Amino acid sequence: MLSVPHLDREFDYLVTPEQSKDARPGTRVRVRFHGRLVDAFVLERRADTDHVGRLGRLERVVSGEPVLTDEIRRLVEAVAARYAGTRPDVLRLAVPPRHARVEREVTTRPDPPVLAPIDPSGWQRYGAGAAFLAALGEGRAARAVWQVAPGDSWTERFVDAAAQTIRAGRTALAIVPDQRDVDALSRAVTARIDEAAVVALSAGLGPAMRYRRWLSVLRGGARLVIGTRSAVFAPLADLGLVMVWDDGDDSLAEPRAPYPHAREVAMLRAHLAGCAALIGGYARTAEAHALVNSGWAHDVVAPRAVLRAAAPRVMALDDTGYAEQRDAAARSARLPTIALQSARSALASGAPVLVQVPRRGYVPSLACGRCRTVARCRHCTGPLSLPERGRSAVCRWCGRADPALRCARCGSDAVRAVVIGARRTAEELGRAFSGTPVITSAGDTIVDRIEDGPALVIATPGAEPAAPHGYGAALLLDSWALLGRQDLRAAEDTLRRWMAAAALVRNRESGGLVTVVAESSIPTVQALIRWDPVSHAEAELATRTEVGLPPAVHIAALDGDSESVTALLEQARLPAGADLLGPVPLPPGVRRPAGVPEQLNVIRMLVRVNRDHGLALAAALRHGIGVLSARGSHHPVRVQIDPLHIG
Repeated sequence: MLSVPHLDREFDYLVTPEQSKDARPGTRVRVRFHGRLVDAFVLERRADTDHVGRLGRLERVVSGEPVLTDEIRRLVEAVAARYAGTRPDVLRLAVPPRHARVEREVTTRPDPPVLAPIDPSGWQRYGAGAAFLAALGEGRAARAVWQVAPGDSWTERFVDAAAQTIRAGRTALAIVPDQRDVDALSRAVTARIDEAAVVALSAGLGPAMRYRRWLSVLRGGARLVIGTRSAVFAPLADLGLVMVWDDGDDSLAEPRAPYPHAREVAMLRAHLAGCAALIGGYARTAEAHALVNSGWAHDVVAPRAVLRAAAPRVMALDDTGYAEQRDAAARSARLPTIALQSARSALASGAPVLVQVPRRGYVPSLACGRCRTVARCRHCTGPLSLPERGRSAVCRWCGRADPALRCARCGSDAVRAVVIGARRTAEELGRAFSGTPVITSAGDTIVDRIEDGPALVIATPGAEPAAPHGYGAALLLDSWALLGRQDLRAAEDTLRRWMAAAALVRNRESGGLVTVVAESSIPTVQALIRWDPVSHAEAELATRTEVGLPPAVHIAALDGDSESVTALLEQARLPAGADLLGPVPLPPGVRRPAGVPEQLNVIRMLVRVNRDHGLALAAALRHGIGVLSARGSHHPVRVQIDPLHIG
């Protein structure tokens, strides 16, 4: 496959009689292009050609296995068109590298699993949930955005939906953010569906095992596929349902060109295949809510009475005035006295307590103790952190140590913590709750489950362990570190993290209490207190519509040197009414585009169009990239359509 943008098109080659049997559409071949051998796929076989001149021959058929199906080919083309990318880049995401030994293995196709009738009671509590489940059983293309009620098991409801689809004679696909979610859903699935009919795909499998499982899906050996973002391209036949869990998680955004988001690819696939779709989560993104507002998907939410009975009590406490409190333990643990008392009450009753902190590590961010300027590395300007007590500050970007910190602005050598990490919090709370076991779950030391009994669990967002009977209390600390980020999605992401933690707490009738250290007047805090992510998503979408940000509009971020970005815009035939925003220096922390020399400054230019012109914008940029690529006169420009983080 050719990575050069201006060569993203089909080429005709002759197939010899000896190759004819194996050179079927979708198979891998090797062809000679401009004197060198390159990998390619056979797209179709024709008896004629519109090429003028002599045709070259296929060098060889690498494998007779048709790994590129018609459905996946259409999806690849749609993703490339949506994200202004090339088909070879998308194909690298969709079709894994070949392993010849694995391909020669014989795959047995299991019999369709025999499933008992599905108990609809789990979905009936969601109002329209029962109708959605019934539609899956009838093979209809129902689409839903589902808000999980606290105390419910999202994995069990996903299994209900998948089993209903399989009973109707079709296949199902579930996309989740990470390996923990893959494992959790796999456990729930294999308890009710024959394990031979279920395939889990994730990067951690290793190339050979992943290809083996991917081939079993291609050969019809799976009725349900569970996987992380790249599994959205799994070659399932007769797809009946696509499910996405927690679509606000950054892990679902592909870091490689053309940077597609798994939610968008999944919805594209559901549209192209004419199948059902389900987006589930404790919270709701503005993008998912836009699907509901447009009528493409239905709302599946539990009635208020059900939510009030299932949710824990949520209390917001302002985080100011700690110095005036007389409780020294509360001050050292960064907790108001009332929050400390709620934690002690839960521990005394024999229940574990969850403490969520925004960052892992000891002190992940430092600032000057006098002027509050953020401490940065003198070599690369990255943020400095303190890995543990007594150690020198270390740069989070380049890893260099700085044993003699001095503020570049005022010259002071005094430092203070900007954010306290999970390990430092565990140390502080260990002093406040002496004699209580303290468990830390963050980074590379994630704990999946804890045992019954009193314990303090310090976890970063997404790393919270499950408790057998729920947590007695949860403390959500350092809310300003989440809400105060200069990020388009800060409020949305904060609510998502809070609700995921709060959903692990017992309901209010059982004494469950969630304490968030933040001002109660903040809309995001109010949404948590009321357990109302839908209204929060509605307000978020309205705000973005007012200021012209995705998903109300489409935005393309162009990163490159000034001359190359200008040349791209000159060649692109932008839709009428396109707004140019910028240029500005590349935002801090964003990696430079590949191929741009270090001596050149990198800028970011934004191009904004209304919602109806998204495909036209992507097509215009693809055309401009192709022209510059053919000329070879400028450095590459990185193009991202609707990036998660604009600046």
